[in-house]
Amino acid sequence: MEIQEHLTSLIEAGNALAAAAEQAGPGASVPTCPGWQIRQLLRHTGMVHRWATAYLVEGHTSYHPDGGEPELDEGELLDWFREGHGLLVRALQSAPADLDCWSFLPAPSPLAFWARRQSHETTIHRVDAESARGGPLSPVTPVHAMDGIDELLCGLHSRPKSRVRSDSPRTLRVRATDTDAAWTVRISAQPPQARRDTGTPAVEDDSADCELSGTAEELYLTLWNRLPLTAITVTGDPAVARLWSETSGITWS
Repeated sequence: MEIQEHLTSLIEAGNALAAAAEQAGPGASVPTCPGWQIRQLLRHTGMVHRWATAYLVEGHTSYHPDGGEPELDEGELLDWFREGHGLLVRALQSAPADLDCWSFLPAPSPLAFWARRQSHETTIHRVDAESARGGPLSPVTPVHAMDGIDELLCGLHSRPKSRVRSDSPRTLRVRATDTDAAWTVRISAQPPQARRDTGTPAVEDDSADCELSGTAEELYLTLWNRLPLTAITVTGDPAVARLWSETSGITWS
């Protein structure tokens, strides 16, 4: 995906998140984030938006701590979230292509990294807000979902902080049924190693211990633990699928 595509997704996801949060109310429980209410979701996502904006605007070239979460609630909290989302969008729109600032995953440029990371951050938390509101979720396009799977498997979980580990090496296959994309994830005592295979025949890979298959959107949300494993098809050893769902959560700290 290009930077402009991520920007479009970020704008749509942020607006949808705010609308769902307003409909749900600040005290609504967020089933996809146990222990959170909408107020915690807005505070967290708004803090992340402002944290990302600081890199884009202030040009920090090393890690810079976030500014913390506000004590705001009700309408003031929602206004604060919307303001921060707008500041992030404008910072991305106005940043130069050769922007030099800190980032933490491989990308064509720091600008491309932040556009992509905040697009997916906001999309996933949009799902959280809509889950709290109830009713149907806004769709995720196959292109956006595949890009998000790439970022999650090949980027976020390639880092040393990933908790997806196994004393006995295991191989997880992820296959999107509505595209030609598939991923192979090798799980060991070290951080997972993942690769994307495009053009793989749509058949079960006998070399994998377990395969997860479904639409790109279903896989994206399941791998992010926003849908249960029952939302997709699991073949092979289900223990590998459970290992993923139990240890793959991405946390802020």
